[in-house]
Amino acid sequence: MRVVKKSMRRFHVTVIVVLAVVSVSGCAPFAKVSYKKPRLDPAIVALAETSPVARAGLDSQQALKKYRKNPHEKLSIHVSAAQLSSERLAVKPSDQEALGVYNFAVARIVGEMDGLQKAGQNPWAKPITVMQGDREHALNFQMPKRKLWNPELYRMRPADEFRIRGIYVKERTIKPGLGAPVVAIPLRPMPEARSLFAPEKPYGGVTALLRFNSNQCELAFESPLLSETTLFQGRRFPLAADFSVPLAAMLVDPENNPRRLGFARYFNPGKYDETAQLARLDPWDENKTVVIVIHGLTDSQATWTPLINAARSEEFIRKNFQFWFFSYPSGYPYPYAAALLRTEMDAAFAKYRPKKPIVLIGHSMGGCISRLMITDVGEDLWKKIFGEPPSQSPISVQSRSMLEPALIFNHRPEVGRVIFLAAPLRGSEIAQISLGRFAAGLIRLPKKMISLGRDVLQFATFRDGDLKLRRLPNSVDTLAPNSRFVKIINTFPVVPGIPHHVIYGDRGRGDSPHSSDGVVPYWSSHMATAASEKAVPCGHGVHQHPEGIAEVLRILKLHAGKRNARQ
Repeated sequence: MRVVKKSMRRFHVTVIVVLAVVSVSGCAPFAKVSYKKPRLDPAIVALAETSPVARAGLDSQQALKKYRKNPHEKLSIHVSAAQLSSERLAVKPSDQEALGVYNFAVARIVGEMDGLQKAGQNPWAKPITVMQGDREHALNFQMPKRKLWNPELYRMRPADEFRIRGIYVKERTIKPGLGAPVVAIPLRPMPEARSLFAPEKPYGGVTALLRFNSNQCELAFESPLLSETTLFQGRRFPLAADFSVPLAAMLVDPENNPRRLGFARYFNPGKYDETAQLARLDPWDENKTVVIVIHGLTDSQATWTPLINAARSEEFIRKNFQFWFFSYPSGYPYPYAAALLRTEMDAAFAKYRPKKPIVLIGHSMGGCISRLMITDVGEDLWKKIFGEPPSQSPISVQSRSMLEPALIFNHRPEVGRVIFLAAPLRGSEIAQISLGRFAAGLIRLPKKMISLGRDVLQFATFRDGDLKLRRLPNSVDTLAPNSRFVKIINTFPVVPGIPHHVIYGDRGRGDSPHSSDGVVPYWSSHMATAASEKAVPCGHGVHQHPEGIAEVLRILKLHAGKRNARQ
């Protein structure tokens, strides 16, 4: 009977906690994606009516019907449309009608290639013969030089076939120009992606272009995140792009399921150890500044979608910054998560060497992790927790191997600026109240941390008012204002010379600076040493609010030296 009551109590607590979190984040989906074939361009219809099929004795309606059923006939029609419009663009680059026909035709060519691949064929393996009038042309594919971008590993779908919406993709960021924006949808996870610090399913936004030379036509994919323009017909054209669809498509991938992953990694972090990852969202460019975004408790990298979408809408940001994310099981105590980040940074920056100081952006507990990246503690933090230096602490070898990276560290020399968003640097009272203590009790740390917890409890020093536990502290515990770690870490100043900024929420009540975002009070997020401080009229989600996003982009422009970015 006692076991049943205990199980029911745990179930009720789980429901309470989940409902509390969902009430903040909402039940609406992060993104929704539907598909709809665009209507045929009138110029394409006219070409279909004069195609070789039509001239073979079929009337225009029959020719159009035949065209719609025959992939190779459609390829021929679209190649012809692309060539005719490209010839017009060579004479008059400002011809918007020709530009529209060209982009539409190239998008349909990519769509037909995708259809052939879906039917079991491999259209990327060898040239495809297409007819242009009475002449045969070879449709070739230009193999990309970047790793992980072999089109055989993806479904290449034109972006104009996508209809997107959702709480994370309210705005569609499109850049006009030459070419057909395409979404590269991975067919399966790619194990080699981890060694390249890319997501295991690296969704990408590329732009398709078709170039002509004699009886050859070549289809190529270019990245609008690597180049703003493209060379076409001897002239420079802006490169078209759709930056939102790849993000939305990634969010709805059932293997990603960011909302489920966020909760799962909170309740059972040990099961998801392998998901701790520092990964690139953009193609590597050594001339761009690396920006690492770090999510908070029960969250995932998906939370940064509105910010990334907005950032990609600005050419200055695209030209000067590349975005990475650090994702981790948020049930772990955040000093341990910070140690995981340092390990990832060591490996990533041994492979990719940034030329410029990087920027860290941390939301909520991600801000607490970021704070540790600009703090020197050496062995002093260890001494304050255990009362003696590491060499004299009677802690087991196994426990020491986990504790030392989390408690003995100095600032990261790569970091040149930090932006704190609703960060509970001095803790949050929610972690102390009954609901917070229940939430902490639901986290199941892995077995490897059981003996570690015994060592910490046996040898750590505590003072009156400190949070005392019978187990190793988890993430919620290390966010409590009376946490021993929180109290001690705030006795260490951040390293001088690294600009840092605070963005906090006041729920629109106008009571700043004596305010709270509903989760983090102002006194916890405030930093006297901050280069700037911005109140945003919202709750805890300041990183998704338009004013919060605008402030982040302002700071990034300041970091890149843009003259009109106010201090």
